[in-house]
Formats: sequence, C-alpha cells, structure tokens
Amino acid sequence: MNSIQRLVKPPMRMSAVVLASFLAGCGGGGDGGPMASADSRERATAVSTSTNSADNVVTGTSVTVPFGQAMDPATIDITLQESGGHKVPGVVSMNAENTQATFTPYASALTPDTTYTATLSIRAKTAEGSVMAAPIVVVLRTKPIASTGQAPVRLGAAGTFALLTKSGITNVPNSVINGDVGASPITGAAIGLTCAEVKTGKIYSVDAAGPLPCRVSNATLLTSAVGAMELAYTDAAGRKNPNFTELGAGEIGGLTLVPGLYKWGTGVSVSKDVTLSGGSNDVWIFQIAGSMTQANATRVTLAGGAQAKNVFWQAAGVVAIGTTAHFEGIMLAKTNIAVKTGASANGRLLAQTAVTLQKNAVTQPAP
Repeated sequence: MNSIQRLVKPPMRMSAVVLASFLAGCGGGGDGGPMASADSRERATAVSTSTNSADNVVTGTSVTVPFGQAMDPATIDITLQESGGHKVPGVVSMNAENTQATFTPYASALTPDTTYTATLSIRAKTAEGSVMAAPIVVVLRTKPIASTGQAPVRLGAAGTFALLTKSGITNVPNSVINGDVGASPITGAAIGLTCAEVKTGKIYSVDAAGPLPCRVSNATLLTSAVGAMELAYTDAAGRKNPNFTELGAGEIGGLTLVPGLYKWGTGVSVSKDVTLSGGSNDVWIFQIAGSMTQANATRVTLAGGAQAKNVFWQAAGVVAIGTTAHFEGIMLAKTNIAVKTGASANGRLLAQTAVTLQKNAVTQPAP
C-alpha cells in the first residue's frame, strides 16, 4: 500500500495553477475484501491558488487523486472544504481508465493563506468491489500572496457623497446619514430624507424642491458628481487581469479576502460574515456582472488596518443589503441599491438609478 503523496507545482506567476496532487494507493486484491486506507492527515503546504495569464485568462485549480488500480467511478466522491466551514462547490471527473479522479472547483481561485480539507469518501470502491476502510483526508494550506498594488478608484466630485443617485431616494424614517446627499437629474422632490436625518453634510438638489429648510440647490455640482460617479463605475468595471475569477462560484460568505481584483460573470452572495484583511493602503475591487445580495444580519468586516475608502464594489445588477446587515466600502451600482430595515453602511452608496432606505445608518468612510 502506498501512502498519500503530495506534489505542489512551482508558481508560474504570483500564484500558480494546480493545488496539489496526492496519491491514494488502494491495496487489497480482487477478493472483495476492504482496501487498506492511507494516513488520513497528510499535509500539503504553500499550495498555489491560481494562475492569471498575460491575456487575462485565469486557469482553474484542481485536486487530483491517482489510484493504484481501476475504480468504480460511480462511487468516487471528493469534497473540498475551507477551515471556516465553507464547502467549495465543484465537479469530480475520472480519466478514461478510471484510475485517476480530479476535483475541479467551479471557482478558478481559492482563498490565499487558508487551510482546506480534501476528503475522498469511504464509499469509494475498486472496479472489483473492494471498499475503503476509512476516508482519505488531505489537509492543504494555500500560500499567502502579496498585495496586487491596485490603485484606488477615483471618485472625483462624487467623493463627498454618502448617498448619490440619478432617480431619487426613498426612505422609511428615521435614517441617519453622515455625508452629503444628492440626486440628479431628477427633481429634488425625489429625495425622501428630512433635514434632521442628515447629521453631517448637505442635501443637494437640482432645484428648489429639495427637503426644506436645509437643501442646497446646485445643479452644476450634481451634474459633475453624477458624471464622476459614472466614470468611477467604468473605471472599476474596466480593471484588467483579476487575481481571482468566479471565487466561490459567487458565494463569498464565510471567507477572508485579501487585497486584489476580483471578478465574477454572475451575481455575488454574502450569506455569512465576510472579512477583508489587509493593510491601510491596500485596495479591493470587486467586479460583479450580476446582482449583489448581502443576507440579513451578516457583516462585512475590515481587519488588519483595511479601510472602507479603499474597498470598491462594482455591481451591474441590483444591490440588496439585508435587514440589520452591515456593509463596508464604496458601492458603485449600475441600477438600484436597496438597504433593508436596520442595516448600516460605512461607505458610500452611489447608484445610477435609486437608493431605498428603511431606518438605516450610512456614514461616509474616514478620509
């Protein structure tokens, strides 16, 4: 019987393709008796996450299990789970001879500096029907990566606004806003906040119909701010060579995310708390082709000195921040931002349609 072996390929760039290859030798003959199992706690460290080529193609990671003999493919089940409990979705495939299984995550990158557990289920059988005595478990540790050095997205004239929209703000009182508020080109009558709810900052409207007595009519400023908001959205959406593509198949709840450029061709869900860990000058940019949904009572948390002013979420679809959830960063939304009852945000909500509030607290980030 061969013990589990690991092969970690050297990085092709900052982060490399292929997580690990471990050999699970299956002893036992054709008498149908149980196969001996290998050491169940073998470890592979400094495992690479992904490779991003010069032409902006991120190569998928995989975990490969070569067997010592032909297996029954219907019985092969490999799971990959992060130490925090997040199960990595993926697919298991066999080679033509059924002597090798490969688990390919749907995401093309795993979280750096994170422990994963790969498990080959006890239900695995050889082609002759021999079964395993125990599951095979391999612990993998992905290597850290350095900051990618992304430049912050420039907000220009939009950079003082906690709330900025093109088609208005609806509000279930009372909300608490710290930072400027504005809407353009829609009339100021579409700003559904009272002066008392804006604790710091000003309410700007394009005409005299804004909230009284505090509204400031300044169509020129608002035109400039909305134009800057649109340019910022285009900047964030246009950043090239992402470090992570389709991470978690769009489910990032429970993960700790390092600085970098993240890209999804679908929507993104935050079903559990998510942590952004990095230094005070590090930048996160999240490119989301679909909607962004944060579940009720979840939190986006900053760690290690990370600052909300350096976190940019670019979403082409509807954004929903759930009841009593907490959000961090600059939200650049192509459409609507819906903030549910009691939710809070440390950042800016910049929407190219509307923002809806329900007893929320929104505070612009520290400069």
